[in-house]
Amino acid sequence: MCGRPHLRRTPGNRRTAVLGTAGTLVTATLIAGAMAAPSANADAGARSGKDREARGVALAAQRAAKAGVDWRDCPADWGLEKPIQCGWVSVPLDYAKPNGKKIKIAVDRIGNTGSEKERQGALVYNPGGPGGSGMRFPTRVTKKNPVWAKTAKAYDFVGFDPRGVGHSTPISCVDPQEYVKAPKADPVPDSEADKRAQRKLAAEYADGCAERSGWMLPHMTTPNTARDLDVVRAALGEKKLNYLGVSYGTYLGAVYGTLFPAHVRRMVVDSVVDPSREKIWYQANLDQDVAFEGRWKDWTAWVAKNDATFHIGDTQAKVQQQWEKLRATAKKNPIGGVVGPAELTAFFQGAPYYDSSWVPVAETWSKYLAGDTKALVDEAGPDMSDTAGNISDENGNAVYTAVECADAKWPTSWRKWDRDNTRLHKDYPFLTWSNAWMNLPCATWPTKQQTPLKVKTGKGLPAVLIVQSQRDAATPYQGAVELHKRFKGSRLITEKDAGSHGVTGLTNPCINDRVDGYLLDGKTDAKDVTCAPHATPKP
Repeated sequence: MCGRPHLRRTPGNRRTAVLGTAGTLVTATLIAGAMAAPSANADAGARSGKDREARGVALAAQRAAKAGVDWRDCPADWGLEKPIQCGWVSVPLDYAKPNGKKIKIAVDRIGNTGSEKERQGALVYNPGGPGGSGMRFPTRVTKKNPVWAKTAKAYDFVGFDPRGVGHSTPISCVDPQEYVKAPKADPVPDSEADKRAQRKLAAEYADGCAERSGWMLPHMTTPNTARDLDVVRAALGEKKLNYLGVSYGTYLGAVYGTLFPAHVRRMVVDSVVDPSREKIWYQANLDQDVAFEGRWKDWTAWVAKNDATFHIGDTQAKVQQQWEKLRATAKKNPIGGVVGPAELTAFFQGAPYYDSSWVPVAETWSKYLAGDTKALVDEAGPDMSDTAGNISDENGNAVYTAVECADAKWPTSWRKWDRDNTRLHKDYPFLTWSNAWMNLPCATWPTKQQTPLKVKTGKGLPAVLIVQSQRDAATPYQGAVELHKRFKGSRLITEKDAGSHGVTGLTNPCINDRVDGYLLDGKTDAKDVTCAPHATPKP
């Protein structure tokens, strides 16, 4: 699971986070095992296909530049008020067939807040996923987010729904009404029968994707989304792209920078997916399980430190015991009839994901222990309002699964999945099995799986700014180091002793000032930079 902040239920966000198979949401970056080397014939065929796709994207971009975007007030049910404007960009379903079937990509924008002289073009944003919508990005201006005030003077803020997401030809794998039903089965198996049941659910989910969205599945890849991004760039009238990508959005940026190095003007990647072929996507998810356990311990230690406020336990060990007790209680009798271990994991994983969830998750838990069951049910239970419209967790999970399953070849041997996850669960139990079930549809995926692109520096790629917290759970630190190696001339800003996912949106002048300096003036430090952590949350 890579990074799907807007899709996961975090405290105060009533979007349900229950997954279609496992019942847990991981905003993850999954990674596949190493692939066998392709044959010479396969290489030649791949080159031929890439040539066709390169010609196809050039043609689509040329057409988009001519057509532009017909900007209008956003549809009322999109929740985007004036002065934000919305529009569409037409792209080929298959870039090898640019004159074939077209799909539409939804985009929105808000103009720069400074003068025409200050304007430096459009800054295009992707929040992660796969499966995340970037359409809320312009609201950083309308809501006057101070972190982005300087950058907003120079740039139009542009968001988009990637292919398959939300308003951009949305895909689906299961009836949304079924998707939100709760409680789901406990993701931690007690027996071989439990594992067989989860395997059956995963296979049925993969079949449902083929049945409901099969025509889109072969084309739901990160390279195709990067090609769409280049067509969007052209439609915006931009010769070069200014881009901000978070979580999975960093992998999208890495692929874009590899395919279109000379089309990049400025690129900031924040909380980085390891782009190596060996990691995309199976191994990445296993790495994530380890990192989540570490950040979970950071949070439970903080809860213990603030026991005078929360009354959960005054040592990390006692807090962990309370968590295990809560899981056992919910397994025996789901809380409120709807919150079992799967729903608890989906809700509580917000804390290791984001520091902004530390206080709300602890408060909800504290209320439950004091007798307020409703607070926990409200936060962790199913949200039936999430079944209407295109922007739903069902859609987000469908895209997440479709992209990660199509991007790379996944192990098909259940013995391998079982061995790897059983081994990891012993030491890293918080997320391991939830993550496994979430990704298991890729083992029986019904359409062809690609070989991941080799991410590397191409001619014309400018300095890329990489920002990463040291203890990030969703995208472990090594990913930033790896991309830094591959993108020559890039600069890495490390937030030391911190672990929130998505660093550029937090208040930390050491980071904020450097991001502003890069986006506004193209400035980077002569060397990589280590910043002190942002402020620890306070109850």
